[in-house]
Amino acid sequence: MLHRLVPEVGQWYRNDSGDVFEVVAYDVGDPVVELQHFDGTVEELELEAWYAQMLQLEAEPEDWSGPFDDLVSDDFGDTEAVRQGSEEWSNPLDSLDWDK
Repeated sequence: MLHRLVPEVGQWYRNDSGDVFEVVAYDVGDPVVELQHFDGTVEELELEAWYAQMLQLEAEPEDWSGPFDDLVSDDFGDTEAVRQGSEEWSNPLDSLDWDK
């Protein structure tokens, strides 16, 4: 056993290969840990293999676009815009024809 880090859902880790991943599912009674790598890849890891790795805690990446590596900055839209007012938002029920 190389470390004593118990898998914690929502926690980010870095392994000895430099891969950054988040634990997305783990049940104490189940010997499998489900990981999602920064690039979006999902992987299941046996608990024995979890403890055989050199792991360290990692902060959540600030760049959320990792799984979307084929996007360019224009694809993100205007992330600085503040949306306010009823003219920008519509009620989905407005499009229904209530007369029928």
